Amino acid sequence: MRLDTFLQSLQDTSFATAIREDATLFPWIECFHVLALTLVIGSIAIMDLRLLGVASKDRGVAQTAAAVLPVTWTAFALAVLTGSLLFSSNATTYAHNFYFQVKLVLITLAGVNMGVYHLFLDQGVDTWHTAELTPLRARIIGGVSLCLWVGIAACGRWIGFSINTPT
Repeated sequence: MRLDTFLQSLQDTSFATAIREDATLFPWIECFHVLALTLVIGSIAIMDLRLLGVASKDRGVAQTAAAVLPVTWTAFALAVLTGSLLFSSNATTYAHNFYFQVKLVLITLAGVNMGVYHLFLDQGVDTWHTAELTPLRARIIGGVSLCLWVGIAACGRWIGFSINTPT
C-alpha cells in the first residue's frame, strides 16, 4: 500500500473524521498536546540545564534524573497520543508539511542523542554532584538536547501557521 493511500485511509476513519469535523474536539486535543509538550520540554530542559551546570546545582545529575524522568515519560506518552490523534485528522496534509517533517526528524535526533547519553556517556553519573564534576561529554549532550527541543517546539508552532487546521 502506498503511503498516501494509507494516510488517506487513516484520515477517513471515524475518529479522525470526528476530530476534524467537531467544532471543539480538535482544539481540546490540541490543548492537551501543547500541555504535554510543555511538560516534556520543561522537564527535559531541567535535566539538560543540570548537565550544563546552569540549574539544579544543589542536586546530583542522578538525583535530578530520578525526579524529572517520570514526568518526562508520562508527558511524552500523552504528547504522542494526542499528536497522533491530531495527525490522523488531516494526515495527508500533515505528512507533506515541511515543518511537520522537520519536527519528526528533530524528535528522532533527540531520541538518538538521549540514547547515546544513556548507552555510552552516563557511566559514573552518581559521582556528578557538582557542575564541575559533570564531564564535558555530558554537557555537550545536554546542550544538543536543549537545542533540539527548542527546534521541535518551533517547528510545532510553525505547523500551525502553515496548515489550516479545522475550526
